Amino acid sequence: MIQCCVWNLGKKAAQRQFGTWYQMSKDVVTRMAPDFMEMSMKAISSFFTSSKNNYATEATFETKPFRLHRLETGPSNTVTLTRDDAVTLYEKMHTIRRMETAAGNMYKEKIIRGFCHLYSGQEACAVGIKAALRPQDSVITAYRAHGWTYMMGVSKLGVLGELTGHQSGCARGKGGSMHMYAKNFYGGNGIVGAQVPLGVGIAFASKYSGTDGVCVALYGDGAANQGQVYEVYNMAKLWDVPCIFVCENNGYGMGTSVERASASTAYYTRGDYVPGIWVDGMDVLAVREATKYSIDYCTSGKGPILLEMATYRYSGHSMSDPGTSYRTREEIQEVRQTRDPVTSFKEKIIAAELATAEEIKILENKIRAAVDEDVKKAKADKEIGLEELTTDIYADNKEGAIRGVTAWDKFEHKTLGMAVNV
Repeated sequence: MIQCCVWNLGKKAAQRQFGTWYQMSKDVVTRMAPDFMEMSMKAISSFFTSSKNNYATEATFETKPFRLHRLETGPSNTVTLTRDDAVTLYEKMHTIRRMETAAGNMYKEKIIRGFCHLYSGQEACAVGIKAALRPQDSVITAYRAHGWTYMMGVSKLGVLGELTGHQSGCARGKGGSMHMYAKNFYGGNGIVGAQVPLGVGIAFASKYSGTDGVCVALYGDGAANQGQVYEVYNMAKLWDVPCIFVCENNGYGMGTSVERASASTAYYTRGDYVPGIWVDGMDVLAVREATKYSIDYCTSGKGPILLEMATYRYSGHSMSDPGTSYRTREEIQEVRQTRDPVTSFKEKIIAAELATAEEIKILENKIRAAVDEDVKKAKADKEIGLEELTTDIYADNKEGAIRGVTAWDKFEHKTLGMAVNV
């Protein structure tokens, strides 16, 4: 009887059906000796209270079905998430959201100048992909790069300082919004679609040098119509290089909707002979699982794979675009209320008892305070001096002086920082 009791109690506890769990405990104990009943109930009640107040250690979720192209099987729709991973994923997504909010405010204050493309709404893509990457894997993206720079190891101040053009930036203020770099992160590139061939080159280098690494080459639905993208689909498959093409389909290429720009909006099938997967890019867990699957696929020698991540951007194409002349405010609000990657994930993990609302609120306040503090530091920081304009141009300068605007303007090359990715 005791063995049966333990089995059933364990089953109900694992399902977190605590009401049933407690009643079963009581029913079984009443069958025991009266003297043993009081002692047993105290022990079981104590265990019940502890289980009910503690967090769940893990939970299982279902993602939207993946759509497959030239694949017989794909990633699993059933995802197991631990409590630690849940809190970490939420922390990263919320941090990117707060950083981008701060960046938007600094742009309006004219503290950030030039181009500024925000990642708000697309956080699940970067956070989900990075959660699956290994130390030997690389990433290259376009100009919507702030969140990716942070995910690849640059501090919040390193990103915000770079946006303000100050020396605390990860590129000493010389790169700005579109040109940030980190270990295994090759930017931040300003030419639409031009990063995709570079990504295939990085993947080829990984295969050639035998590092077992893959390269994630990200681009948008607008860049998906670029000829160079189709060219490297062919090259990547011809040589079976370990490249994960990721089309972040946020619905609009600048101010043009995908329906007005593309004869086929099934971007995951665009590679033809390159297998593809459609992924819910607003679900960080779906993104993580699809990326894990893709890494396994590429490293098994099968060549490249293409992921289309259906996502959304809340801001305009850049800060100079209000973003409401080609879509309605109601459309944006509907996405915020029903598909937001940050709030929907928060609701999931609270409902699954992986975290409490109070705990999440404390975490959010902590993130907000940290970002606000780094904003103050970035604003107070200084630009580099003119003497630094010719520093860190080459990792290994073999030509001596650096030419200026004209061939006869010569400047001394200096090395201040350690080169990465060489």
